[in-house]
Amino acid sequence: EVQLQASGGGLVQAGGSLRLSCAASGFASDDYGIGWFRQAPGKEREPVSLISPSDGSKYYHDSVKGRFTISSDNAKKTVYLQMNSLKPEDTAVYYCAAGGYRLIHAIVTKSPRSMHVDVDYWGQGTQVTVSS
Repeated sequence: EVQLQASGGGLVQAGGSLRLSCAASGFASDDYGIGWFRQAPGKEREPVSLISPSDGSKYYHDSVKGRFTISSDNAKKTVYLQMNSLKPEDTAVYYCAAGGYRLIHAIVTKSPRSMHVDVDYWGQGTQVTVSS
């Protein structure tokens, strides 16, 4: 059984930094995609940043490019999202998510429209609040 354990998040002032972590267990190999979605009040859930650990392919939402960095520790099956220069509009519940080959394909081809349906596993959400 695949499980995703997310940690991090919290309250920070605009311009500050936070780091999210997501530890995955239950995957038999490194052939999976993993990363973060977020959902703000009244808005749809959107992909923020995802990675394919086996080949290093990464996806970033346009709004976080240059500010967020996703990385993975394959030995620990843990993915990290370093969030710098945070803005109030980054405020949302952040969800760790993972999936198989369909999600990997979406990451490699940078196809955000299909990512939410390509997710097979969701972790618990963690709140990120950025004050102005």
